[in-house]
Amino acid sequence: MERELALEVVRVTEVAALASAQWLGRGKKNEADGAATSAMRAMFDTIAMRGTVVIGEGELDEAPMLYIGESLGNGTEDSPEVDVAVDPLEGTTIVSKGHNNAMSVLAIGDKGTLLHAPDMYMMKMAVGPRVAGKVHLDDPIETIIDRIAEASQKRVQDVTVIIQERERHDALIEAIREKGARVKLFGDGDVGAAIAACLPQTGIDLFIGIGGAPEGVISAAAIKCLGGDMQARLKPQNDAERERCRQMGLADPEQLLTLNDLVSGDDAIFAATGVSDGELLQGVRYLGENTAETHSIVMRAKTKTIRFIRALHNLEHKPNLVWG
Repeated sequence: MERELALEVVRVTEVAALASAQWLGRGKKNEADGAATSAMRAMFDTIAMRGTVVIGEGELDEAPMLYIGESLGNGTEDSPEVDVAVDPLEGTTIVSKGHNNAMSVLAIGDKGTLLHAPDMYMMKMAVGPRVAGKVHLDDPIETIIDRIAEASQKRVQDVTVIIQERERHDALIEAIREKGARVKLFGDGDVGAAIAACLPQTGIDLFIGIGGAPEGVISAAAIKCLGGDMQARLKPQNDAERERCRQMGLADPEQLLTLNDLVSGDDAIFAATGVSDGELLQGVRYLGENTAETHSIVMRAKTKTIRFIRALHNLEHKPNLVWG
């Protein structure tokens, strides 16, 4: 991939965030998602690349989608050919309720390098560079915490695990607390939570739990850029979902998926822009006089470069992109 793509794609998440932020707290999640999707698609079509969507929006949202197989970009035969994984609005419910941690996110990789993850549940675990390669998804949670403490030179009681607040995680949460580690619960938006486990300034050491498979692949691209580690396992709920996994190239639907299974090759680009304030990014700020401020992150796996970008946008010059 061309390195210029890293700065090009962050413009895509910026306009998606600007478009969806106008719906913050208005109780209309599909309208917010539709605005983000339309803006993202329009901006993609200004980029010199030949992209194919391999992961689109979650079908369970019943919302407008950048659909799997859709072509993106205005590239020629000489332009890079890439896989694209997108979530124009990660946290539709978050935005409708005016809560924190909503983002617009995407990942791109060379053609054939992003796992074509079906829209189903996935068990996921993410850790930062200091713990990479030292824990296994099938280990008891108590063993995982001990190894994290050892690798991070922390006491067990100083290890922080971030996990989604769902009934399916009750036993896991209780086991973490019984071990003596700290638990940080979140409601929605597990891409940001997985990334937070790989950034030392967040104070989070482990992300673990069951969430969406498409979000897992997008998270994996970011984690590869950060030098962390991720393991996952799909959780099909019935025979139809198992067959869908096989049709997408997974002979064993419940095999252990390593970081390189999720994102193969040595390069990937991840970009995200905050819609509402979160662990990783600030949300869109409306400053008056048709001006808005965005905060974004863009990373590349090949160089391990991480850029935080603060941008000021004159909304009068992009009305078709950011105003519904």
